[in-house]
Amino acid sequence: MQKLVSLCKRRGFVFPSSEIYGGLRSAYDYGPLGVELKRNIMNEWWRVMVHEREDVVGLDSSIIMSPRVWEASGHVSGFSDPLVDCLVCRARFRADKAPRVENGEAVKFRFEGKTLNETAERDYVCPECGSPRLSEERQFNLMFKTNLGSLQSDDSTVYLRPETAQGMFVNFLNVQQTYRLKLPFGIAQQGKSFRNEITVEHFIFRSCEFEQMEMEFFCEPGTDDHWLDYWKEERLNWYLKLGAKPDRVRLRAHEGEELAHYAKACYDVEYRYPWGWDELEGIANRTDYDLRKHQEHSGKKLTYFDPQKINPETGKNGYRFLPYVIEPAAGATRTALMFLLDAYEEEPPSEARKDGRTVLRLHPRLSPIKVAVFPLVKKDEWLVGKSREIVRDFWNSSINAFYDEKDAIGRRYARQDEAGTPFCITVDTQTREDDTVTIRYRDDMRQDRIKVEEAVEIVRKKVNES
Repeated sequence: MQKLVSLCKRRGFVFPSSEIYGGLRSAYDYGPLGVELKRNIMNEWWRVMVHEREDVVGLDSSIIMSPRVWEASGHVSGFSDPLVDCLVCRARFRADKAPRVENGEAVKFRFEGKTLNETAERDYVCPECGSPRLSEERQFNLMFKTNLGSLQSDDSTVYLRPETAQGMFVNFLNVQQTYRLKLPFGIAQQGKSFRNEITVEHFIFRSCEFEQMEMEFFCEPGTDDHWLDYWKEERLNWYLKLGAKPDRVRLRAHEGEELAHYAKACYDVEYRYPWGWDELEGIANRTDYDLRKHQEHSGKKLTYFDPQKINPETGKNGYRFLPYVIEPAAGATRTALMFLLDAYEEEPPSEARKDGRTVLRLHPRLSPIKVAVFPLVKKDEWLVGKSREIVRDFWNSSINAFYDEKDAIGRRYARQDEAGTPFCITVDTQTREDDTVTIRYRDDMRQDRIKVEEAVEIVRKKVNES
């Protein structure tokens, strides 16, 4: 993990936010490579979830919504974590994430240089020092609160959204009626969400500001089990198709006691991070909970009417009901970390690279740079001019290309390996003679000669075929 964090800083994937001022805990800036990686992940999600389907459309709702939205959803009253302070080391932590012990168990911990042995009065201890000496639990609301307008009062209180889902629920009828959609259909959204997390950890895995990729799939009650099975498989396969190692990704069903109060059933797509299995995405059957709550609090009907469906109560055509919802909800930032970890490899020395190499084996669709172009000698004006011409050809074909003329060719290859660039093209003296260049492949370091005029199409084909 530390090696990856170092690479992210060194190569321009992720920087600590406000670093020249000492940084800000749980805030990160995405550099030139990081922003491209995250954009590519989100574009791939949007392509599969929206552009390649007839039954899902997109939405971009406001980050700041009426506070009544969050009252109806239960976030104002119930979106909180149990906060505890350690009375020994002063660490502050979530009780539900602390190491578990048995009530009455003897616990060893260090205090003022001494090893103490005390009885645990709860079923957890401090995650920092192991002490059972803890403050009382108190609930801490995770929403960021601010004020809308020039006056600060209870009437002007608003919140930064803690999830993108509610924007899709409150726009259910707007989207359905304007787009004349029939059930089942989905509404997809990507965007920033904010949670004032007590515990931020594992680099960009859990932070206070993050980006989500969520879809609410509205269906008729009774078909919801089928659609939950469908979407959990679709979402697992999305990660595998983009190169995730099968032994590091799994589906896990929620047990009854861990189900959210609104969920009939839920599956997590989990990834085996360096610290163990952890959530990558949740696929939940939210029933009609959200539409029902917003209907109750707003006084507006949010039901769907099917004129062809027989009403089970009257036996006549015309059935009005609240749809059930299946929600695949993923984090773009968390997914970026997962693909970086999954792609990171350190290769031992070999004949090709006597000092070994560090390489990011990112799927070509996700790679920030698709192809790097080098002149073999930077002092040769013709080689430089030809290389820049090839770069422009890639740009004109909407393929992100990078030009580099600094250092020996081996060092340039090494930089692109660490950036995850799948293809490198070198322009040399032979290019002047027969209009061919060398293409070098990241994964096996194989090199071929290809025609300059075919370079764009060869790279495009290999990216699309991957």
